[in-house]
Amino acid sequence: MRIGNLGALACALAASLTLATAVSAAPTAPDELVKSTSEEVLAVIKQTTDRQKLLQLAQEKVVPHFDFQRMTQLAVGKSWRQATPEQQQQLEKEFQELLVRTYTNALAAGAHSNAKIQYKPMQGGAKGGDTVVKTQVIEPGKSAIAIDYYMENKADEWKVYDVTVDGVSLVTNYRESFATTVSNSGIDGLIKSLAAKNKGQPK
Repeated sequence: MRIGNLGALACALAASLTLATAVSAAPTAPDELVKSTSEEVLAVIKQTTDRQKLLQLAQEKVVPHFDFQRMTQLAVGKSWRQATPEQQQQLEKEFQELLVRTYTNALAAGAHSNAKIQYKPMQGGAKGGDTVVKTQVIEPGKSAIAIDYYMENKADEWKVYDVTVDGVSLVTNYRESFATTVSNSGIDGLIKSLAAKNKGQPK
């Protein structure tokens, strides 16, 4: 598992998703959404490494357009059903903060990068409520990295619920460690563990 790539590339590109072009009457197609906005955000992050500005960028681009409830449920796995509604809310809050700060660190690491993105045609287009947008990150002197965005249509708005890098899922990457924590310390222990990680993240 290339966790460095997972943090420094997938998260940075995942954070580039926004609905800036969704002011038209019809909802933006998922592949058009990724393609039309990711280059703009990559251009922005090449100009600054200021973490507060990048955190603001991540908050603006990530939070409204990711389904953090579904992401948290997938990451927690079967233990999600054991949690009370209040615990589920706390888990989602802490996991969202962890991911957003991870994205921010990735944005800082990706600043001044020469990476470019290739977009693969969608097979058959977006059908039903779920689809996958496939891309590749190309950087001079490095192997291409496949990044796939798993998206769902909720109320005519496409939201990301998982990102895979070279076949490794960002969300399920956390599942084993979360299960171990719940087994040892319960749901409250997992919440405390996530909160502690968030406090230890760079501001």
